[in-house]
Amino acid sequence: MDYSAAQSGFRQRKLQHNMRLRNSSVDGPDGGQLFDDTSAAGPANQGVYRNQQAGPQAAGPPGQSFLSDPMSNLAMVYGSSLATQGREMVDKNLDRFIPISKLKYYFAVDTVYVGKKLGILVFPYMHKNWEVSYQQDTPVAPRFDVNAPDLYIPTMAFITYILVAGLALGTQNRFSPELLGVQASSALVWLIMEVLAVLLSLYLVTVNTDLTTIDLVAFSGYKYVGMIIGIIAGLLFGRLAYYLSMLWFCGAIFVFMIRTLRLKLLSEAAAEGKLVRGTRNQLRMYLTMSIAAAQPVFMYWLTYHLIR
Repeated sequence: MDYSAAQSGFRQRKLQHNMRLRNSSVDGPDGGQLFDDTSAAGPANQGVYRNQQAGPQAAGPPGQSFLSDPMSNLAMVYGSSLATQGREMVDKNLDRFIPISKLKYYFAVDTVYVGKKLGILVFPYMHKNWEVSYQQDTPVAPRFDVNAPDLYIPTMAFITYILVAGLALGTQNRFSPELLGVQASSALVWLIMEVLAVLLSLYLVTVNTDLTTIDLVAFSGYKYVGMIIGIIAGLLFGRLAYYLSMLWFCGAIFVFMIRTLRLKLLSEAAAEGKLVRGTRNQLRMYLTMSIAAAQPVFMYWLTYHLIR
């Protein structure tokens, strides 16, 4: 009996030893759990992950960070100041050769002015007052005074003349881009030569006048209105209609130039209708008549070859 009791005690101690070994293997070497419980730390980790994803978006696009940089702002201010200085320099140098501010005056027209001016160019015989209005020693804008010279009508008339000349050449099967270019360049060269000749004549006669070069270009460009109507009449009704219309408009532009330029070139006595006396005033009168007489010559020279 002592032997069996000893044997059973030995078995119980062995079983207890085996149970301790199993528990130690299950619990791990540190006596903790086999796997860590991450359920409690899950929301925190997810929050970190979300912050990592939202990080680049919260930082904003690269342009905003660039604009917020003080050095970039300074560079932008410096660049804009350089651009402003460059624009002012270009405007100053350009105004030295091309008076932009004066050109704005010559294009300050409206529909009423254009209609009245064309009526005077077509039929100048009934127009009485040819004096230009002034406001504080400055001529008023053309839209307020029909007697003021403008560049809108001469510019549009010159362009229309080139187009009508191309149409005339096309009806005669003579149209080509080169021939149209020659027509436009020749008309422009004759206009420049006319203005230069008038300026030289004014210099030789020593006329003190408020006529400017732009005024002379405007007065020399009014003849294209009659030239356009003459060419269209010739294309529609033949050479007889061309000659009749040109005869009318040559007389109209002659009267228009005489009555306009006499107030600019002649003395105050001549402007008031008194007798012109003195050698200098006679030279001015001859110069005025020469400028007016040159207009019909240019009108016929630039249009006769377009009518066949």
